[in-house]
Amino acid sequence: MRILHILHQYLPDHVGGTELYTQVLAHFQVEQGDSVAIFVPSLVSSEWPEPASEEGVHVYRFPTGHREPRKIFFDLFGQSAIDQAFAAVLSRERPELVHIQHLMGLPFSIVRQLVHVRIPYVITLHDYWYSCANAQLLTNYDQTICDGPKWGLNCGRCALVRAGKKNARLLAPAVAPILAFRNSQTAFVLMNATALIAPTNFVRQTYVGLGTAKEKIHVIPHGIRLPDMMPPKLKREDNFLDVIYVGGISWQKGLHILVQAFNQLPADNFRLTIYGDESTFPDYSAQLRRLVRQPEINFAGRLPHQELWTALSSSDVLVVPSLWYETASLII
Repeated sequence: MRILHILHQYLPDHVGGTELYTQVLAHFQVEQGDSVAIFVPSLVSSEWPEPASEEGVHVYRFPTGHREPRKIFFDLFGQSAIDQAFAAVLSRERPELVHIQHLMGLPFSIVRQLVHVRIPYVITLHDYWYSCANAQLLTNYDQTICDGPKWGLNCGRCALVRAGKKNARLLAPAVAPILAFRNSQTAFVLMNATALIAPTNFVRQTYVGLGTAKEKIHVIPHGIRLPDMMPPKLKREDNFLDVIYVGGISWQKGLHILVQAFNQLPADNFRLTIYGDESTFPDYSAQLRRLVRQPEINFAGRLPHQELWTALSSSDVLVVPSLWYETASLII
């Protein structure tokens, strides 16, 4: 089968659950005899439209360069360069199935292209982006779990706070129609999908509660690729309980709560190692470092994927302190 994956960002620009899941899935499909390609906007300047060949996968990185969050949002409603690039990839790859991993920052018109030429597509629900522009159903104005859009008013308030605007509550009605229109477009995307894939029953129930047809959502748990040989559990001579965090360094991941909790533990018995890229949200990373009181809290930077299993085998406890409803944390 000829399969084309679409996502909003990919390796090496970004390393996260959606990106790693897509990579593993694409490589596995190649091993099964499928012809597989990936279409993704990229920070990297490349010789478009020639794809990179990565373990048999054709990766089309369309160079958009760095885009501010506002630009990423408004590109949803039209970006002719991305639209034309996607049309060229469709013509070249002639996919029999398109697998949408994520559409953030990609124009809705590329889905209309699929509908027009009658190429079936499926969507994996990696987060709640189709109902929430924040993707995590976590509000910017009071940092609580959201029940979903309320005529776009709460969405508008979220957007304004995220943009640093004051009087967000008063201004929200003026912004609400844009967010409501955005949500009407994501509803179109979901409605025309052949199938939706939820990694857990919880994700399925959440999307059903947000108005998605229950019969369209199929629960298929994520898989991961294990190493050929698992590293042995390391024996240590000290008496430390080694705790590890691996993932994004951002507020919604709840790391400030983990650090504050660890500050209350004795330094001679407990050690915390935090793996993650501090450059993504530098203000939050700086805030985390200011919170540290316990000397055995260590920031170890981004963890190369090939070193993941060794890092896990050398620790005792993995902590994922997220403040949002994770859909299927691959690190777990």
